[in-house]
Amino acid sequence: MRSTGIVLVILLFAGCEQVEQSGQDYPQPEYMLSQDQTHNRWSSAIEPVLTVPSGSVIEVMTEEASDKQLSMNSSLEDLNNLSFDPIHPLTGPVYVEGAEPGDVLKVTLHKIEMGDWGWTAIVPGFGFLSDEFNEPYLKTFDLTSENGEAQFSDNISIPLKPFPGVMGVAPDTPDSLSTIPPRANGGNMDDPNMTEGTTAYFPVLVKGALFSIGDTHAAQGLGEVCGTAIEAPMNIIYEVEVIKGGRTIQEPQYETEEYYAVTGFGTTIDEAAKKATRYMIDYLEAEKGMSREDAYALCSLAGDLKIAEVVDVPHMLVTMHIPKSIFKD
Repeated sequence: MRSTGIVLVILLFAGCEQVEQSGQDYPQPEYMLSQDQTHNRWSSAIEPVLTVPSGSVIEVMTEEASDKQLSMNSSLEDLNNLSFDPIHPLTGPVYVEGAEPGDVLKVTLHKIEMGDWGWTAIVPGFGFLSDEFNEPYLKTFDLTSENGEAQFSDNISIPLKPFPGVMGVAPDTPDSLSTIPPRANGGNMDDPNMTEGTTAYFPVLVKGALFSIGDTHAAQGLGEVCGTAIEAPMNIIYEVEVIKGGRTIQEPQYETEEYYAVTGFGTTIDEAAKKATRYMIDYLEAEKGMSREDAYALCSLAGDLKIAEVVDVPHMLVTMHIPKSIFKD
């Protein structure tokens, strides 16, 4: 873990003035953190680089997952020399005043802006089919195209859909934990549905929550089967709010205008899928006033289980989405 240095905090306005860009309104950030104000482990012992009140809007700069070990011009030799020690530089932690264990931290992703390049790789020994793919592979991407696509080959273009692969609060332990697997605190969820406009909810596990974000991806399929997405640096504007006295959650949940979603991690897809199903039943029971039997049946009729990722050992992540359009009030 490297030193966070002096906190870079820029107070732009006393209030959250709205800015319009790309046809969308989002609040003006009140604070800013650079890509040098990072850590790459999970621990309650990591000192925050910023302290803010609930309701604050923060702009953060994130570095790509290798933390500058790779570049647009990198070769297979650079990939072979890749060290996992600095992997996942996470911008933060941010201490949110008033957040206490048992609360929920609401994080709204207002704006996600990509850098101009990215990479994907097959790293021997890592990935869903690691026993079958033993040779290193590296592909870099120019992300400056105005058509919103990455050119994979002469005849294949991939739509860009940027999102943070890692978001989370500090776990209730001073131990230094790897950022690779997802956990109850969030972490490396690698869910490509958590894009701009998404509101995520995290169980607060320690005082101040200590929220961090990073491992930003320009595009990724559900599963992230080779172990990497298009890893790219980004700027993100997000808002934090402490929710007190409401429904408690055990693992992160999120929503968009179209659906509500829950997440469940486990060492197997079965375990993760069962947890996600139970969490959706809990949500429907608490928020929609349904019996557990009705909620269970509705999950079968309208809930969609999705595999977010299968490579971040020892855990996998499964989500369940339920469309908001089915509820008439």
